[in-house]
Amino acid sequence: MTDERHVLDRLWATIDARRGADPATSHTARLLSGGPTAAAKKVGEEAVEVAIEGVRGDPERLAEESADLLYHLLVLWAACGVEPAAVWRALARREGVSGIAEKAARTKG
Repeated sequence: MTDERHVLDRLWATIDARRGADPATSHTARLLSGGPTAAAKKVGEEAVEVAIEGVRGDPERLAEESADLLYHLLVLWAACGVEPAAVWRALARREGVSGIAEKAARTKG
């Protein structure tokens, strides 16, 4: 039987399950124990690595660094109390909307 959930949902479930785990035995628990500041720092570091690999043009390395970025982004969400469903809803609201129009609507409000 295959797990029909999206890989990001499965990753979220793993991250969520690590809340309160021993930081000595869980990298996720160690990140979460540092709070939003530590998690945000890791997201920033990983984003820079993604940008570098994007410029270098190595698709395999870009995919690996992107996976790291997504993992750390989900850890940041967990540290800040943001559920993935809230992000999915935000993305769904933007579906079919021009990026230029969406940005203009955000700056007016």
